[in-house]
Parts: sequence; C-alpha cells; structure tokens
Amino acid sequence: MNARAAIFDGAARPMRIEARALPPALGSGEVLVELSLSTICGSDLHTVRGRRSEPTPCILGHEGVGRVIAAGAGREAWLSRRVSWTLAASCGACSACVEHGLPQKCRALTKVGHAPLDSGSGWNGTYASHLVLRRGTTLVEIPEAIPDAVAAPANCALATMIAVTEDLPRSCRVAVIQGAGMLGLYGCALLRSRGVARVVVVDVDAQRLEHVSAFGGEPVRASALERLGPASADLVIEVAGEAEVFAEGLALLRPGGAYHLAGLVHPSAALALSGEALVRGCLTLRGFHNYAPRHLERAVAFLAQERLLPWESLVSDPLPLERIEEAFSLAERRTWPRVALVPRAAETLGTRTS
Repeated sequence: MNARAAIFDGAARPMRIEARALPPALGSGEVLVELSLSTICGSDLHTVRGRRSEPTPCILGHEGVGRVIAAGAGREAWLSRRVSWTLAASCGACSACVEHGLPQKCRALTKVGHAPLDSGSGWNGTYASHLVLRRGTTLVEIPEAIPDAVAAPANCALATMIAVTEDLPRSCRVAVIQGAGMLGLYGCALLRSRGVARVVVVDVDAQRLEHVSAFGGEPVRASALERLGPASADLVIEVAGEAEVFAEGLALLRPGGAYHLAGLVHPSAALALSGEALVRGCLTLRGFHNYAPRHLERAVAFLAQERLLPWESLVSDPLPLERIEEAFSLAERRTWPRVALVPRAAETLGTRTS
C-alpha cells in the first residue's frame, strides 16, 4: 500500500515526505484510519516556529477525518466508518479520568500528532496518508452530510470551544472573545447559539475579522474597552495566544464575571495579575486545555445542527501532502483560519490557494 507521511525533524528544517510501511497487525483497541483530509492547527505552527517543542522525528498533525480500514480486537464495529477522533487517548482508570473528569490530563496520556516515530506504530499524526489511533482514543462517526473540510477541525478547535463555553456565568448577555482565529469564530457561533445577545470579537488582524459577522459577532480591530467600556462584559474568552491581552480582558469584566483562557499554551505566556482585582471583582478565572470525549461528540452534533453557517469558507482548497511546506507558508499568512491537506495528489486545487 502506498503509505506516506511528512516527517518533522525540528524547527526551521523542511519536512520530508517518506514512504513507510504500515503495521502488519493492530493491537487490541487500535484502529487504522485512511485519511481523506487534514487541517493545519495553530499549535503546529507554534511547533514549526520553535515556540513549543515536540520529540523528533515525528509526524505532526491532529485535526483530520478519514475512514477506518482495519481494526484491532474490540473495535471491529468501526470498520468502514468515516470518523474523527479525540486528540488524546486516555486510560479511563486514573484519578484524572475517573474522579476529576479530565481524561485529557490522564496519567498515561498520549496525543495524536505529539509522539515520536519510535513510539507505538509511528503513525501518530495526520500529516500522512494513514493514522493509527491507540487504545483509549474515542471515535466519533461523521455524518456523510458534513464535508471533510468542515469535519476536520472539529476534533481540536471546535471540541475545545465546546468545553470553553460549556459553563457560562449565571447571567451572560455580553461576551468578548480575544482572537478571531478558528477558536474565536467557533466560540462566536457557539455563544450565539446559547442565547448570548452580544458577542464582540477582537483581533489586530483585519483579515481575520472579516469572518466574524457571518458567525453572529461584532468585529473590533482596536480595543474592546473603547467599544464597551470597563466592567461591561459578563464573559471574556482568551484565544489570542498572547499574554498582552490579559490586562484588557480583566478590565472588561463586570463584578462576578468570568475569564476563560484557552490560547496561552506556550511557555512565554506569563501573566501580570493583581490578586486584589480578582478578589474585589468576585471574578472567576479558569484555564482550558483540550477537551473530554463528550465535547467532540457535541462538536459533531453542532456542525450537523448548524449546517447553514459558512463553515467551508474558513478552510482553504486542499494542497497535496507533497506541498506541505507551501501549506504551512499559506497558514502563516492567515488568509484562511485553516489550510487543508490531502494525502493524494490533487488534480485541481482551485484558485483560493494561489
């Protein structure tokens, strides 16, 4: 079988396409997925830039969709089904999984796109033709009505935002989202579907803000404080990935408001925080990292429910795996919140990726 992968050897080094043998057999609970499309997540951009590290050599990538073509013991029912998967594989038995409700923090955690080639089968990431999902990975079937490009980012960005917006303040009429990338746009759509009357989305990039209105939000390029004033928001969600936005977010919150942080996932994210502001404001400050299986299930259901929203406008026409360096360059330019890759050679790429 023509199985290929893009191998990442470290920051500032070009990825190389390599033909590799698929595992001769699968372990109990494993599945082999033939990938149809993957998308480039911002976390992989951080890795390629050197802002965060991964063990190398490895296959990066975790957002994707594909069909199960082989299954280990206990997973036979998934054969031939079109699926996505949880980013994390967890044991289901440790305290994080059972007592704390945080399987994404499992003591035996492994993550798609975050393991070296010498770990397991080696087929650990989605920038490839195939992916082996380990025991403890939750699979979710993708309805045929949801296109590949719409389904692929659900198992990272959308599922994460389902978790971030799961618990809202008791009264939540005004929300501010810091960052108009994929997370911010998903957050906008989710909050509006939950009945939040006003969602203001802030970003310094005018190009990223162009999508906001289509998902029910108000785009703001400068400062939300100028639009809303201090102590005016019930909820602030940080998905900008920049610590500099924290002070404004705190100032926006009304007494008893909540600040949900999800984008500060790199070591340079130190925050300046006044304990007095937190205490006197009766504020809730909470961090979110990844998600639990129920959030991915709800993410897919949300896409099926909100099919009229222009999800496909957020994803580029696909580039073939051989052009992955070009795809990363395109992702850096932020023309689309997501850039798509397909493992097969693309005969027609359309005009949007030129």
